[in-house]
Amino acid sequence: MNQIKRPTLILDKDKCQSNISKMVDKANRMGVDFRPHFKTHQSHVIGRWFRDYGTSKITVSSLSMAGYFIGDGWQDVTIAFPFNLREIDLLGELSGKAEINQTILSLYVAEELDKKLRNDIFTWVEIDTGAGRTGLRWNDFDKLDELLEFLKKSVKLNFQGFMVHAGHTYRARLKEEVVFIFDDSMEKLATLKQRYQSLFPGLKISWGDTPSCSILDSLPGVDEIRPGNFVFFDIMQSIIGSCNESDIAVALACPVVALHPERNTVIVYGGGVHLSKDSMILQDGTEIFGKIALPKGDKWESSLKNAYVSSLSQEHGILKIGSEELNRIKDGDLVYILPVHSCMTADLMQSYCLPDGSCIDHMSAKLLKSWH
Repeated sequence: MNQIKRPTLILDKDKCQSNISKMVDKANRMGVDFRPHFKTHQSHVIGRWFRDYGTSKITVSSLSMAGYFIGDGWQDVTIAFPFNLREIDLLGELSGKAEINQTILSLYVAEELDKKLRNDIFTWVEIDTGAGRTGLRWNDFDKLDELLEFLKKSVKLNFQGFMVHAGHTYRARLKEEVVFIFDDSMEKLATLKQRYQSLFPGLKISWGDTPSCSILDSLPGVDEIRPGNFVFFDIMQSIIGSCNESDIAVALACPVVALHPERNTVIVYGGGVHLSKDSMILQDGTEIFGKIALPKGDKWESSLKNAYVSSLSQEHGILKIGSEELNRIKDGDLVYILPVHSCMTADLMQSYCLPDGSCIDHMSAKLLKSWH
């Protein structure tokens, strides 16, 4: 990897494709539709790897992202994000090119779409079962009754069912916690399904989060899964138990620019603008912003013991490393940082390099210009 001069996101293609294959197989075993979330990788090339494993339906987090992937031939796209009324013209344009599934949270938005869209779209109502990010509360029956009665009458907004992102699984540290969150959420969704099934006999449940889709052996009551982070995984997922550290498919290669053995620290060129400032608190109370690995051939070895990213500024990464491990590092070396949150790191870096030195695309600002 002598050609690397600055922070570079390295993608292990073999691990990435293995992660895709395992999740496809799991969805098939569970008998659920597989609609992976592409916001993690945002790449035509990686999207095509999914296609190689039989994937035909995808999830994205913006209309711009939908346009990017529709441009590469994807024809069944869910936008798992509350609709932005300022982009209604773009939604109209895209709905003429592909089958669009749009998340709706309010009667007002539904009315505006029904009035102004020329093409039919599919719609989902997002439900909050405890994550607290967005979505209608599962027991807010006044709003739900009002919205669903309208969707029943609409000829343009074809209601499909309830969409859930169980984001509170990301705070779990044991399989039992993930099981509890899933069971609790599905009990609430069963109440909703029973209430509205006579109005919509084909009502479906769409479920999306990597921990539950990775950890649980079955997802009873779910019709569709939308995990995204699993394509790369990261330190957060390994700590939750969604994966082994050896499954993590991306690492940020960073040049060493200073050594401070007197305080067991190494400074690398690679900071918050490359990794994001997402962090994890370990069981002993230590806050980490990533784990450290050293080069092994054209990839990286297992993370070092007694080594972690202790803090980040804009361009600086400060690594805390035990004395024995620190002796293996010198100025100008590369170290690899396994990110806490690979989705954010990938979004910031906007490109991937394979170990052979070739690079593949990411949905960059340049590619987005025509969709703004």
